[in-house]
Amino acid sequence: MRTRRALALTMSAFAIVLLVNACGDDGQQTGSTGDAAQRVYVAPGDYDEYFAFLSGGHSGQVFVYGLPSGRHLNTIPVFTPESASGWGYDEHSKEMLGGFLWGDAHHPGLSETDGDYDGRWLFINDMANARIARIDLDVFKTKQIIGPLPNVSANHASTFVTENTEYVFAASRFSAPVPNTYQSIAEYKNKFNGVIAAVAVGDDGTMNLDFEVLTPPFHWDKSDAGKGPSHGWVFFSCYNSEQAYTKLEVNASQNERDFIAALDWRKGREAVAAGKFKLVDGAKVIDPAEVPGLMYLLPTPKSPHGVDIDPSGTRIIGNGKLAAVTVVHSFEQFQTAVAEKDFIGEYGGIPVVRYEATRVAEVPVGLGPLHTQFDGRGYAYTSLFLDSQVAKWSLETYEVVDKVDVHYSVGHLTASEGDTKHPTGEWLLSLNKISKDRYLPMGPTHPEGAQLIDLTRPTMELILDIPTYMEPHYGQIIKADKVIPRVKTIFPMEENHHAQRALNEAETGVTRDGKDVHVKMVAVRTHFYPDTLTVDLGETVYFHVTNVEQDRDIAHGFGILRSNVDFQIEPGETKTAKFTPETPGIYPFYCSNFCSALHQEMQGYLAVRP
Repeated sequence: MRTRRALALTMSAFAIVLLVNACGDDGQQTGSTGDAAQRVYVAPGDYDEYFAFLSGGHSGQVFVYGLPSGRHLNTIPVFTPESASGWGYDEHSKEMLGGFLWGDAHHPGLSETDGDYDGRWLFINDMANARIARIDLDVFKTKQIIGPLPNVSANHASTFVTENTEYVFAASRFSAPVPNTYQSIAEYKNKFNGVIAAVAVGDDGTMNLDFEVLTPPFHWDKSDAGKGPSHGWVFFSCYNSEQAYTKLEVNASQNERDFIAALDWRKGREAVAAGKFKLVDGAKVIDPAEVPGLMYLLPTPKSPHGVDIDPSGTRIIGNGKLAAVTVVHSFEQFQTAVAEKDFIGEYGGIPVVRYEATRVAEVPVGLGPLHTQFDGRGYAYTSLFLDSQVAKWSLETYEVVDKVDVHYSVGHLTASEGDTKHPTGEWLLSLNKISKDRYLPMGPTHPEGAQLIDLTRPTMELILDIPTYMEPHYGQIIKADKVIPRVKTIFPMEENHHAQRALNEAETGVTRDGKDVHVKMVAVRTHFYPDTLTVDLGETVYFHVTNVEQDRDIAHGFGILRSNVDFQIEPGETKTAKFTPETPGIYPFYCSNFCSALHQEMQGYLAVRP
């Protein structure tokens, strides 16, 4: 009897082990609690090894996290006003925003040198208003916004950076007439076009629109720039090759294959130099039908979302969101097909390359593949939206070797330097679209859910949940030591060239120019100077406030009661606020950013005479 009972217990235990192992095979890997905690723990006062920059979606901002800890370090205001820093409240940032009060930030792209991140700049697109911003990583602040780009209707396929930051690209999600004048929507196939914009980046980071390329009225989705042997090319995925304009979930999902476009941007530059363009709304627009060799279409199943170039630059990977496979195209075979004119047709004068000529593999990754990243050790990682999993597969055998569950409905992935020539292969962030039950309940609005996956072990292990604000679409993960040497902790006063700066109290003062009153003011612990001012009703006051501190982390604020004036001034920085009082009376102003024990005393008064 005891023998039978012991045997039964043994078999039960064995069954439990098998069940656990089976769950692991289906993608249930998570690190043990203690071990996982140790891997992400960063001791007080120590730094994370990586910066992660996540797009803020329709918040319009960029979120900065430290990895592996998952600590939220900062939110960089970009396309949307933000009152704590005063972004969109001082005159300079208001001008940069151009009157827009929102943006839809999707795809950040770090500057590169020879195909690897160099830590200089971060670019980010505003899909809603066809803009691109540059964030300088020496100060983690937005320094330029270009756009709205003419003729581009929603630059979703943006910003993707070329190997040496020659260009960032922007391609339209929506097609529209070019130029955008009234046309009957029923004329969509004949009167509407997509547009790809090439934005050149100067040595100092300044962006300028170089040229645009007219395309058929497809919906351009994602992009990636070539590297190594494919440098000089940029690739764009599309859906709606049907060129439908109603009920797109049905009518734009009919074709078994849509396209990845391959654009030779060097030929685009040559075409512009040769005058082969038309000026449309101030942009140099190239018709690819008139520039042979500029652009080709690679058939790819089905409604491909991500197009990703592997670290070697030899593989073009398409992730068809309505397919169960990820397709690998060979760049070398693509070049051969072009040389041999192995085409099956054309759209708008753009040759369509025969699918079998470029395809080297269809990897059965699972349902809803969206985006692929790389580890530098010969493996790729593809997000599966419908399966809520990440699939790991070999770039040599094209076999799936591992899967891990994520929670839930993963969109993009971002790996540590995972879209460069030399990924570090340590971390993968799964940027999930739905978090459901993962966090404390807080009403109908749920946080977004990023999840950190360890790539250093034989199988993927999910080891940390990182809630985020709305709504990361894509990210970039860079070694912190590529950024830290560039970072300024103050703005040196000798580099402050603001026309209205005041380096000390002796340089302050009030000047009048008609109805405009200019106040040069300094902020220093713990007072403003001047701190009492009198103006007449009907005058407009420009406060030019310089923080003359040169100590690290001593920022001041400047806010006026009963107004829309508030901003933060970093050490050594000058900002300008415009204020037009509407009624006579006393308007107190104060330091809105805590700075010292006598912070409360840092205030002043503006008197407005009738």
